[in-house]
Amino acid sequence: MNIRALSPYLMRFRRDETGATLVEFGLVAAFFLFLAFGLIDFGRLGFSYVMAQKATERAVRLAVVRAPVCLGVPLINQRNPLSLANSALTVGMSCSTDPTLCQSQTTVTCDAQTNATGQDIYDQIRVLLPTNATPENLRFSYAFDPDLGFLGGPYTPVVTAELQDLNFEFVTPMGALAALVGASPSGTLGEEFAFPSMSNSLPAEALSDGESS
Repeated sequence: MNIRALSPYLMRFRRDETGATLVEFGLVAAFFLFLAFGLIDFGRLGFSYVMAQKATERAVRLAVVRAPVCLGVPLINQRNPLSLANSALTVGMSCSTDPTLCQSQTTVTCDAQTNATGQDIYDQIRVLLPTNATPENLRFSYAFDPDLGFLGGPYTPVVTAELQDLNFEFVTPMGALAALVGASPSGTLGEEFAFPSMSNSLPAEALSDGESS
């Protein structure tokens, strides 16, 4: 076929803009839909982070008024052998009276699946956590504080509830943008974003009375 004979048709095809608006709309609409659903996904991310923080607050508040979640937490404040030489230091005195009065204890740490208490605390905060959270993500620690409690009284450590290795799952490909703040860059559906560890601490509550307690 003669190219010259086709030239008028080719020129007319090149100048023809029929359907251009539909193509432009398709490109722009796809971008705006991606942006809209991405904003919703990142909104979910922010909401989940705040709720996880609230979960640590509730978890530690429950832990300080219950039996220890972790095994090996002392029941009472024992006397430090270094205080035996001072007869003025007696049972019932605040541990803060003298730095040698109460026996220092090592920090005890465990996760929520250690016993029924931990599992019950986790069950109460579960609604605040992402759907893929497990009891292993919730950890407790009991740390000795010489300013808390009294000699011979209930052991009153500083209790910390911490959420570790908690991941948020995107439902759109917006996970690719999360790579800018540390997530995996694959950008696939269901992309996970790792939350930083978050914790909350409170002193354990002792309802018993003692001198200077």
